[in-house]
Amino acid sequence: QVQLVESGGGLVQPGGSLRLSCAASGSILSINAMGWYRQAPGKERELVAAITSRGNTNYQYSVKGRFTISRDNAKNTVYLQMNSLKPEDTAVYSCYGDIGTHEISRRYWGQGTQVTVSS
Repeated sequence: QVQLVESGGGLVQPGGSLRLSCAASGSILSINAMGWYRQAPGKERELVAAITSRGNTNYQYSVKGRFTISRDNAKNTVYLQMNSLKPEDTAVYSCYGDIGTHEISRRYWGQGTQVTVSS
């Protein structure tokens, strides 16, 4: 059984910062890519940022220079530091991990955390 538990969402004013965390636990043998998606009301889900096990990153164009993804492999945790937040960043943010166990290798998801940027 593998679980991804997110934390760090909330309400922040425009221009503010938030840090999301996502910790994977369970019978984990390996974790390849980890990352974050978001979905705003009435919009399609979109990839925000991703990071490989070696630390290579990629970002959606609208968050480049404002968001930073990182991971701690010893803790099986991925982070998303979000700075200079804008109202259009408001969404439910969900983390994922491409995780291998004894039985299967597949993508697992967190439960989602709400980020609201508003004055």
